[in-house]
Amino acid sequence: MPNDTAEISRLNDAVANVRKEIAKVIIGQDQVIEELLISMFSRGHCLLVGVPGLAKTLLIRTLADALDLKFARIQFTPDLMPSDITGTEIIEENMTTGEKMFRFVKGPIFANIVLADEINRTPPKTQAALLEAMQEHNVTAAGTTYHLDEPFFVLATQNPIEQEGTYPLPEAQLDRFMFNLFLDYPSFDEEVNIVKATTVQTNAKAQAVLGAKDIIGFQDLVRRVPVADNVVQYAVKLVHATRPKTSEHKIVKDYLSYGAGPRASQYMILGAKTRAALYGRFTPEIADVKSVAASVLRHRIVPNFNAEAENVSATDIIATLIDSI
Repeated sequence: MPNDTAEISRLNDAVANVRKEIAKVIIGQDQVIEELLISMFSRGHCLLVGVPGLAKTLLIRTLADALDLKFARIQFTPDLMPSDITGTEIIEENMTTGEKMFRFVKGPIFANIVLADEINRTPPKTQAALLEAMQEHNVTAAGTTYHLDEPFFVLATQNPIEQEGTYPLPEAQLDRFMFNLFLDYPSFDEEVNIVKATTVQTNAKAQAVLGAKDIIGFQDLVRRVPVADNVVQYAVKLVHATRPKTSEHKIVKDYLSYGAGPRASQYMILGAKTRAALYGRFTPEIADVKSVAASVLRHRIVPNFNAEAENVSATDIIATLIDSI
């Protein structure tokens, strides 16, 4: 086993370099970039929600460039088929024997970073093909199982405003995503810089500073980071507080139909461990759990009709719980 102290220091330096490269292309969005990196080093997947034009696709492509990973983008449409994602079998003729045989042609899922653009535009059957690959890191076609290359990181985007002709992801499938990240509008100063940078003839591009082998090593390192019992108990207490049947909190009983399951506790601790390591610390604190809590819980709790009627969002409920626990 390598010296973990030295490895954490190396991870801290590597992440600083990745951020520097991304900043050449992307202005602002520091929090989202941090959570994307946390998710990737935790071996999780991300769902990005934001209105059009906030550079979601550019951000993911730039991240892939900085990490020297194979990148694939799949534009989800109502007529997209599962085989358009996983790959398809074609009949080929052997030129020497004249014999016909099937050959599997790999689909865009066979990449390290897969951007599933507007995942809610495609029917559940096609969504399921992607989500199975996310969970198993395998694709099965005609009885043969193909392993996906590691690291394997899926980022799905959703547009929150145009809901006509969409197929919202069911809660059970949303649970496959470690984080639900909300991309907000840039600040005034950031938008001024964006306009200046993008209306001149320039080709800023991130340089690769980290490879697949390094990333897999850092993912293994994160799993070895020790966690104090009180930090684990805090995460579990926070998740338990979201469950209306057992929660002591009025806001939960009034506004939630369902709370988060055990996967939320697991991802909160994994996220806290990764965040601590990214900052060069050897064990996470409760502050690390709080930092990732909203992104882990946002898509795992189900507000009821009262919440909708009184304009109380999942984010409001989570903020209240973090303040009170």
